[in-house]
Amino acid sequence: MNAPLRRVAAACLVLFGLLLVNVNYVQVVKAEDYRKDSRNFRGLLRSYAHERGPIVLAGGGASAVAVDKATPSEQLKFLRTYPGGTAFAHVTGFASLVYGRTGIEQAENDVLSGESDNLFVRRLSDYVTGRKPEGGRVVLTLQQAAQRAALAGLQGKRGAVVALDPRTGAILAMVSTPSFDPARLSSHSEKQIRDYYKRLQNDPADPMLNRAVSQTYPPGSTFKVITSAAALSSGKFTPGTRIPSPTELDLPQTDRNLKNFGGESCGDGKTTTLADALRISCNTAFGQLGMNLGGDALRDQAEKFGLGDDGMRVPLRVARSVFPDELSPPQEAQSAIGQYDVRVTPLQMAMVAAGVANGGSIMTPYLVREVQAPDLSTLSQTRPEVYKRAVSQDVADQLTAMMQQVVANGTARSAQIPGVAVAGKTGTAQHAEGQAPHAWFIAFAPAQDPQVAIAVLVEDGGSAGSEATGGRVAAPIARDVMRAVLGQ
Repeated sequence: MNAPLRRVAAACLVLFGLLLVNVNYVQVVKAEDYRKDSRNFRGLLRSYAHERGPIVLAGGGASAVAVDKATPSEQLKFLRTYPGGTAFAHVTGFASLVYGRTGIEQAENDVLSGESDNLFVRRLSDYVTGRKPEGGRVVLTLQQAAQRAALAGLQGKRGAVVALDPRTGAILAMVSTPSFDPARLSSHSEKQIRDYYKRLQNDPADPMLNRAVSQTYPPGSTFKVITSAAALSSGKFTPGTRIPSPTELDLPQTDRNLKNFGGESCGDGKTTTLADALRISCNTAFGQLGMNLGGDALRDQAEKFGLGDDGMRVPLRVARSVFPDELSPPQEAQSAIGQYDVRVTPLQMAMVAAGVANGGSIMTPYLVREVQAPDLSTLSQTRPEVYKRAVSQDVADQLTAMMQQVVANGTARSAQIPGVAVAGKTGTAQHAEGQAPHAWFIAFAPAQDPQVAIAVLVEDGGSAGSEATGGRVAAPIARDVMRAVLGQ
C-alpha cells in the first residue's frame, strides 16, 4: 500500500474512532441530560404514560393542591390538575407540555415523576409485578387557612405574604399576587397553553412572578429592627438610651436633609429613647443612629439575619437580599432606615421577625415537610435546623418588648389581636420618584410564645396609593393571617 492510501486509511480510522466516541458520549454520558431536557417531546410523552405523584398539604389526599386525573387519551393518559388553584400557584408551579415545569413541580420532579433514586426499589417491584408505576407524593408545610387568608388580604393588590413557624422554619403561608391558573398551563391543548402563557407574559402586573422569594424591595422602616439589633448588640445602647431625634437630620456631604414621615417631630424634637424611636418609627433618630454605628456594623448585623446569602432554596430558589458596601455617612443614614440600596425579599423579612421571635436563632425555612412513596411510606422528612444566630437571647427579648409597643400603642395598632400579644414593625418604603411607596409589616405572635412570624408587602401602597403606610395597608393583612394560623 502506498503512502497516500495509508494516510487516507489512517484518517478514516480516526474519523470512525471519533464517531464511536461521539455515539458513546451522546448515548451514555449525555443520555440523562437529553432525557430530562424539557424540549425532548418523547420524554414528555413518556412522563404522561403513568400517574404523576400529588402535591398535598399535611393531612392527606383530601388536601391535594396538585394531582393527576386519568384521561381516555392513548398518548396523554393523565392530566395534571390543581385543586389549590391560584392560592397555591406560585408554590406548586405548573407541569406543562409546552413550557416544562416550575415551582415544586420542578424542584421535586424526581420524586413526583417516580424517577428518584429513593424509589428505585419501587420501580423494580412495579416492573416485576406488572403494577402500574406511580410517582411519589410531596407533603407541603403550608396551612390551608393561612394561605386563603393571605390571598384574601392581597386581593386586588400586587404584593406578597410569607408566614413562618419561628420554632422550626416551616413556611405556613406563601402567597404572591396577582396570581395565575396553573391548570391552564398544564392542559393538553398546546394552543390554549401558548395563548394563556402569552397573555400572562404581556400582563404588566407580571402575575407569574413569585414576589415572595424571587423579587427584592427596599424594606423601609421594617429594617429599623435590624438597626436596633445592631445598636443593642453593641453593648452601647439599651431600649431606654436617649438618642438624638431632630425634626430634620442634617446629612453631611450633601445639601439634603432627612425628614420624618409627614414632616413630624419625634418627641420633643431633640432626643427620644431607642424604644420610643422604634414605636413611632422616627427616621431622623435611626438615621443618626446608623451614622453612629457605621456601615460595617449595620452590614454585619444584616448578614447575621441572612442578607447576602446567594444560595438559599426552600426548595424554590430565593433571590439574594443585599445590604450595600462602602457607604458614605448619608448613605449609612438612609440604609439604617431601609432605603438607599438595601433590598430584601418578603421571605427575608419574615426570617428577621422569626429570628427575634425564636430568641435570636433563625431556623432554615422550608416548604416540603415530607416526601412519601406511592404507598405513603416516608422516604425523607425535613428536620428543623438553625440557619443563623442573629442576636443573643437578651437582645431578642429587648427587641420583642420594643416591637410589642409598636403594636400596642405605636404605628401598628391595626395589627392588634384581642387576647393575643403581637410584636411587629411597620414600613413605608420609597422606591421611585413619583410613585407611591411600598407598604410593609413584619410581626410575630403570641409575643411570649411565638407560633407564627410574618412579613407582608403591598407594592405601591395598594389602593391607598401615596397615602399608604405599613400600619394602614399591610398590618391588617398580617393580623388576619396570624389569626388564621392561631385558629382565631
